[in-house]
Amino acid sequence: MKIEAKKKFGQNFLKDSSVLDKIIQSMSKSERNLVEIGPGLGDLTQKLLEVKPVVAYEVDSELCIYLREKFSKEIESKRLVLVEGDVLNTFKDRSLSSRPYDLVANLPYYVATTIILKALNDPLCRSMVVMIQKEVAKKFSAVCKTKEFTSLAILAQSIAKSEILFDVLPESFEPSPKVISSVLKIEKKRDFLGEDGVFEKEVELRMFEKYLKYSFKAPRKTWLKNISSFVDKEFAKEILEKFRYPTTIRPHEISVSSHHLLFKELRNEDGREKRSC
Repeated sequence: MKIEAKKKFGQNFLKDSSVLDKIIQSMSKSERNLVEIGPGLGDLTQKLLEVKPVVAYEVDSELCIYLREKFSKEIESKRLVLVEGDVLNTFKDRSLSSRPYDLVANLPYYVATTIILKALNDPLCRSMVVMIQKEVAKKFSAVCKTKEFTSLAILAQSIAKSEILFDVLPESFEPSPKVISSVLKIEKKRDFLGEDGVFEKEVELRMFEKYLKYSFKAPRKTWLKNISSFVDKEFAKEILEKFRYPTTIRPHEISVSSHHLLFKELRNEDGREKRSC
C-alpha cells in the first residue's frame, strides 16, 4: 500500500533512522504512559514500541488503515492503541491519557504551536519530545533579550524546562520540507504540579497568561505602554521604579522571573487596576 504525503495535514515523513534513534535516546526515562501524535508511516512508532506500550493519535484515515495492517499484532495485544481523529478535539474534552504521560511527536508545522500549548495546559502531560519547525522551537526555548523571547517562551519556561536538543535537516524527511526542523524537549517543573495531577496554581496561570497577552500586545513598544491598556499607567510606572527598571524597557528585555514579579505586584494592588487580573 503506497501512501502519499498529504499537504492538508502538513505531512513530512521522517525517514532518517539515526534521527529516530536520537529521539528515543532523548525521551524521559519514566514509567508513565507514552503518547504519540501523528505516527505517520509508523517508523518512530516501531521504535517507541520497543520501549513501552503506545497510544497513538492519527488524523489521516488512510494512514490509519495502513497502520492497523502494519501493527496488527501490536494492536491485537493492546501494546499499541491507535486513535483515529483530530487530537485537538480530544484536548477540548479531556486529556490524551487517563494517567500521567510523556508525549512524543513529529508535529505538522501549521498546528505545532497549538498542540504544544494544549499539552502544556494538560496537567497529565509531564514531558514532551517534539519535532517542529526550528523557528517555532526557538520561540519556546528563547532566552531574555533576544527577538524570539516572547510570551510563548515565558509561558513554557514558567511551567517547564524547555530546550532544543538538535536540528534535523530537510533531507531527513520525505517529502523534504523547505525549512530546518528541531527536536524540542519540554519537562514540566514539579512545583507546578499537585499530588492529584492538576496544577496547584492553575487559576493563577490563567491570569498570568492574560498578563502576558497585554505585556506583548505590541512587542516593539515598551512594557509600560502595553500594560497601560490593562492597568493604570501611573501605577505600572511606580512598579517599574520600585524594582529600578527603566520606563523604556521592552517586554522581551524582562526575564521570566521578573515578569512573574511584575505580575505579582499588579495583583497585589488590584484596586488600582483598570481591569482585574
